[in-house]
Amino acid sequence: FAASTPEEEVINHFLETFNKNVRPLFKRYKIPDNLDEHKVIILASIVEREAIFDEERPLIAQVYLNRLKKNMPLEADPTVQYALGYWKKGLTYKDLETPSPYNTYYISGLPPGPICSPGLKSIEAVLNPANIDALYFVADNTGKHVFNVRFDEHEKARKRIKQERAKSKN
Repeated sequence: FAASTPEEEVINHFLETFNKNVRPLFKRYKIPDNLDEHKVIILASIVEREAIFDEERPLIAQVYLNRLKKNMPLEADPTVQYALGYWKKGLTYKDLETPSPYNTYYISGLPPGPICSPGLKSIEAVLNPANIDALYFVADNTGKHVFNVRFDEHEKARKRIKQERAKSKN
């Protein structure tokens, strides 16, 4: 847009683009229980920042949906990064305690708004998630994730990945 473009024209362009590209997804898929269109976009923004590989987007989306259904905190690292005001690898425990309505370690449920502009694949992943029971995932050393149903399995995966990282640094 040119700097002189009226804001109404910019807003209309974004609305037309949304209606053309995203609205059909809401018609094609059933919105998951306890979500509305706005909440789908919020959750999709978290999936967008979490996933590197497209094939994992539906898996990550389902983990978050499973956690919401059980009233578990999402504990999504990208929401902490957003709350901090910058994107950072290697969050600390102190970072996880950052008070913010966007920090899903600090609050229950979804943040009040999206943390980024999600792509169509992340939106579709929330509307058409994988059929898994997993409640946990951890990033491995390739950017992919290990998914687990039980917390003890998750802890074993975290420790194994941490050990692998330490070995690869040596």
